[in-house]
Amino acid sequence: MNTPPSPPPTALSIAGSDPSGGAGIQADLKTFSALGAYGMCVITALTAQSTQGVTGVHAVPADFVTQQLETLLGDITPDAVKIGMLADADVTRAVGRVLGRLRAEEDDELPIVLDPVMVATSGDRLLDESAVAAVRELVPLASIITPNLPEAAVLLDAEPATTVDEMVEQARALVTAGARRAYVKGGHHTGTEQATDVLADTHGHVLITAERVPTRHTHGTGCTLSSALAALRPRRPDWETTCRDAKSWLTEALRHADELHVGHGHGPVHHFHDVWSRA
Repeated sequence: MNTPPSPPPTALSIAGSDPSGGAGIQADLKTFSALGAYGMCVITALTAQSTQGVTGVHAVPADFVTQQLETLLGDITPDAVKIGMLADADVTRAVGRVLGRLRAEEDDELPIVLDPVMVATSGDRLLDESAVAAVRELVPLASIITPNLPEAAVLLDAEPATTVDEMVEQARALVTAGARRAYVKGGHHTGTEQATDVLADTHGHVLITAERVPTRHTHGTGCTLSSALAALRPRRPDWETTCRDAKSWLTEALRHADELHVGHGHGPVHHFHDVWSRA
């Protein structure tokens, strides 16, 4: 008798929309699909955006974000959650209220990945000043936070790290400040052959490294990595293995990014580099 295959994990992205398809909700859903998870989404903001930059952000009203979440969660309990762009303080706190109830009702080990999106690859600000404090309030709710160097600095009210040792210090500081785990991404630390990230928790830290891929097509890398963590964690034994596998997959998506020829700015990574090659 054949054993039926296990259903794919369900992954929920709570984030903003990117019309160019390289970041935000669009990148998250592509990542979920590429890594074998069933993707769902709640949209927090609309952006006017391309590979060349962001020209406008329109936040979805907080009460409608709440309605989206409560309607979805009344029917489906996700196996993992990724939180991305939240746009303003009202939306951020609305997401925190609903997910706080979900964490209380469900297993406290529900994987919640918080990517504190503040700045796009193009340098455009995606989170208004009043929302930074609200994002800090969300940090203890998450299983892991995934700031890049500028975002870690904003969360800590410090200068961005410029060395791996400083990254380690800031990752540890984020844990001391209330994060369960901090995965500080070193992609902004250029000039080295290796791209080094730091994963820290209350037990210590590890360095996670990969080859630095020479491409300017890095649009949506932060969104993509955080959603890869959400897609993979339900099928991995621990967070370190999850982070290593997600970084390895993202490195290949960057390696194939030049094949896409999308836009005239920082193009997207190739989320389906493995799937399309087999097709």
